[in-house]
Amino acid sequence: MHKRSAVALIGLAATFVAAPASAHRNDTEFRRLSTFPAYLNSSIDDTAAAEISTVTEDGRTVVYTDSPGRRLGFVDITDPGRPQPGGTLALDGEPTSVAHLGHLLLAGVNTRESFTDPSGKLVVIDDRSRTVVREIDLGGQPDSVAVAPSGRYIAVAIENERDEDVDDGAIPQLPAGYLSVIDTRTWKASKVELTGLAAVAPTDPEPEYVSINARDEAIVSLQENNHLAIVSLKSKKVVEHFPAGQVTVSGVDTEDDDRITLDGTITAKREPDGVAWITDDLFASANEGDYEGGSRGWTIFSRDGKVVWDAGNTLEHIAVEHGLYPDKRSDAKGIEVENVAFATIGRTPYVFVNSERGNFTAVYDVSNPRKPKFQQLLPTTNGPEGVVAVPSRGLVVVSSEEELPDENIRGSVQIYGIGHGRFPSIVSTGTIPFGTLSALSAVPGKRSQLVSVTDSAYTPTRILTIDTAQRPAEIHKQLTVTKDGKPVGYDAEGIVARKSGGYWLASEAPDLIVRLDDKGRVQQEIALPADIAAAVTSNGFEGVTEVGSSVWVAVQRPLKTDPQNVVRIGKLDLRTGSWSWLLYPLDAAPVGWTGLSEIVAVDGNTFAVIERDNQRGPRASIKRVYTFDVPATWSGTPAVRKKLVKDLLPLLKADNGWVQDKVEGLAVAGDGQTYAVTDNDAIDDATGETVFLRLGRIL
Repeated sequence: MHKRSAVALIGLAATFVAAPASAHRNDTEFRRLSTFPAYLNSSIDDTAAAEISTVTEDGRTVVYTDSPGRRLGFVDITDPGRPQPGGTLALDGEPTSVAHLGHLLLAGVNTRESFTDPSGKLVVIDDRSRTVVREIDLGGQPDSVAVAPSGRYIAVAIENERDEDVDDGAIPQLPAGYLSVIDTRTWKASKVELTGLAAVAPTDPEPEYVSINARDEAIVSLQENNHLAIVSLKSKKVVEHFPAGQVTVSGVDTEDDDRITLDGTITAKREPDGVAWITDDLFASANEGDYEGGSRGWTIFSRDGKVVWDAGNTLEHIAVEHGLYPDKRSDAKGIEVENVAFATIGRTPYVFVNSERGNFTAVYDVSNPRKPKFQQLLPTTNGPEGVVAVPSRGLVVVSSEEELPDENIRGSVQIYGIGHGRFPSIVSTGTIPFGTLSALSAVPGKRSQLVSVTDSAYTPTRILTIDTAQRPAEIHKQLTVTKDGKPVGYDAEGIVARKSGGYWLASEAPDLIVRLDDKGRVQQEIALPADIAAAVTSNGFEGVTEVGSSVWVAVQRPLKTDPQNVVRIGKLDLRTGSWSWLLYPLDAAPVGWTGLSEIVAVDGNTFAVIERDNQRGPRASIKRVYTFDVPATWSGTPAVRKKLVKDLLPLLKADNGWVQDKVEGLAVAGDGQTYAVTDNDAIDDATGETVFLRLGRIL
């Protein structure tokens, strides 16, 4: 469990109702303007996270908590499309939350020595001089900090979190948490006890998150206790409290089994994390769950504890249709809804919902709080925690804490504004699961149809049909590959739809060419010659295409017996069963390695390939389409000469997100248009975005 909280600007009104993934576009859509890695405030070799954010009163500086760095970070968003590093401010403890009041920054800082001896303080900072104005002892470990719209009160959830290594994290584990209330006229802190409220561990409340309405009332989530409390900040008393309840949700995936099957049912406590007032009488909760719960959605409650609306399975289904469902979390908490924020932008009231594991923020129009309307998903970097709106500038700021430098996944701040974005570029209909799109092929005789295939991250292997006439492109059909009458899984990295019917697959590890009929049934498996098979590394077949009576394959990385600056293009003569090989020269990457990830026959003599490095984010440098011609006949292994056709890197940067690593599919459709697609790595140490590129008539 991490410290979580953020302050959303409070507005009026609210409403929610789910809409189809493909019907998300309207005139008030948000688009991503920029992505700012937190390490830009220090160095690329530094471990830096961005967990909870606020925005200064003038709307021009994002301030975020950097827990591993024990500091606050600053980002100048005067131009939100070109954020600039604003430096850091060191703190003598771990910042868990930050909010602002006028020109003051309010940072909750954890200074505990141990779980049983918690301590912390509220550090008050002038945002102009960045000097500490005062420090207020909170008596325990702070989590969420919120400021009343009136400016009169500050509320801090003192979690005093449990040690998850003790009794498997079961509560109670004293000391108990509470709510600390600071009157800004006197800057004195008062303690509001929350013991004796919940049915779950009443002696050990662990308040997680707090939000304040226009009546100077705080809604406080007691996550582990599955309870919610409303506190009058004026009287320092609990005026309402009630259990968050449990819910039965059907039509969700409940097993981590490398397949997304929406046929399970869960009954779970909501165990809400983030909460946000929508009106003075209604609030939203992000039902992340903890060790006993998580309902995979979010809820709108009235102040008397009645459920006004609940997402049920709808948000997980939306995630599936956008290719952002994390199957590896199916047996836990699914998309793990982490946080919510409310703001009115223009004349529309919105709720923004963070999915920590799906790496997205869902946007809902809450003009009618009893029927929220899903508007769109905003793709984020890994582990979105904080979300805050800047209504005066029409901006939304999402901060993501996941920091995995070895995987090129970095904590970051992302800025969104009003306008039409490029995401999603591809969706599915009817909750067809998709991800790891590892190849593309035209469908003979169809002007606007392509097929793709899933790799070994999912099983069994499925062939997906894509309609490119739709925007976003739509996956509208799936075909399961079978062998001997049973579903089968390959590490499919290449596909070509045959003019004579059926398909060829290129499977990696082991390297096989697999012939399928038009029903997806395996008809033949062809292995590499023994000498080549012995020299292939773990990065083998990455593309397949067919010309006449020959099948062509691309090997991703150099063979053990070849120079390290070339890879092999193989030709299998189906009449004789003989193989012949060409050498393809690779560009040198400044970081990591370079290889091939697709091959497409342009005509009988010319082929196109995708050449890419293995880097993502700012370190990505090589994502290119090349063509080469082959001789009519040859002996030995001659090298081909390549010609650059398209640099894909500018297109991958165009949506201002984290540049995707694996461009793995390329195809020329029947209408002459060329398309490319990325493999999202099943959201496993990856942001999970699938980018479908429309390249025009380039081949």
